[in-house]
Amino acid sequence: MATRDSLIQVSDLKKHYNMGAIKALDGVTVDINKGDVMVVIGPSGSGKSTFLRSLNLLEEPTGGAIIFDGVDITRKKYKDESGKTVKLDIDKLRQKMGMVFQHFNLFPHMTILENMILAPVKVKGISRAEAEEKALALLDRVGLKDRAGAYPIQLSGGQKQRVAIVRALAMEPQVMLFDEPTSALDPEMVGEVLDVMKELAKEGMTMVVVTHEMGFAREVGNRVLFMADGMLLEQGAPEEIFGNPGSPRLKDFLAKVL
Repeated sequence: MATRDSLIQVSDLKKHYNMGAIKALDGVTVDINKGDVMVVIGPSGSGKSTFLRSLNLLEEPTGGAIIFDGVDITRKKYKDESGKTVKLDIDKLRQKMGMVFQHFNLFPHMTILENMILAPVKVKGISRAEAEEKALALLDRVGLKDRAGAYPIQLSGGQKQRVAIVRALAMEPQVMLFDEPTSALDPEMVGEVLDVMKELAKEGMTMVVVTHEMGFAREVGNRVLFMADGMLLEQGAPEEIFGNPGSPRLKDFLAKVL
């Protein structure tokens, strides 16, 4: 149920392929509140990434509603506060949702600093000097200010992912979406990325995280969603999901991953 703290309300979300033969999402309903660290777990092919990518319309839903900032973003047009019909500006919407992928998506021909300032200058229109100042402060936060002039090829996987996170933060989003941000990393680099995400959580950033890192889900998440077969089967606090799983499907999943 939507409250004043609700940031995103997802209602009966569906994503079907092949005329409904494949149901990647099959009626997912959930509220994402301001300050939530919502961790989405489940077996491969359960619809976790499809759900996450639907939140900023990288996947276009087949049905259902996603209310973000009071607007159903699944509709191409909506009525503003004055009652005027307005076309949805998907690019403006995505500025409010930072996205971090498995692979870092850094431009290889640009330095780290150039990667960081590109969107703030081109999309938000802030001055290069201001963008550089903010970018260096963000890089300093994750211990990479000294690599501002380096190129992505000169960084480790963990360093690239830390840059990808602060690059998304440079746009000052309302919510951060993480799609298995550590799955492409060597095991020894996972911790440095999770540490950055833990700091964000402590600062109150709203986050939706698809991950196989169960330790992170238990320690940092305040809500855990368990998905299987395109459906949201269980949701609750980490201690409920991990300590008292309700469905046989969740029990089976946890027995394999814990």
